[in-house]
Amino acid sequence: MEKRRRRKFTPEYKAEVVRLVLEGGKTVGQVSRDLDITESAVRQWVKQAKIDAGKGGKGALTTAERAELVALRREARQLRMEREILKKAAAFFAKESQ
Repeated sequence: MEKRRRRKFTPEYKAEVVRLVLEGGKTVGQVSRDLDITESAVRQWVKQAKIDAGKGGKGALTTAERAELVALRREARQLRMEREILKKAAAFFAKESQ
């Protein structure tokens, strides 16, 4: 079986697919077959839409919270890298000044 390239979908398209599942009375399987999308992707979009609507389980992150978490992790990684550079520079200049 030939492997298909990974496709990207706009947020508007995802919202429309979710609407078909939640309001259209169709199952996830039916919608995924009709639109030629993997069932797991549609199921994940529906799950995330429910979380964003406040119907998620305890500890579930909304899309906005997830984006903020990604940004904070990126910033923390950058700060750790800068701290290591400054430590090495301080050690270098301390050794040189002796």
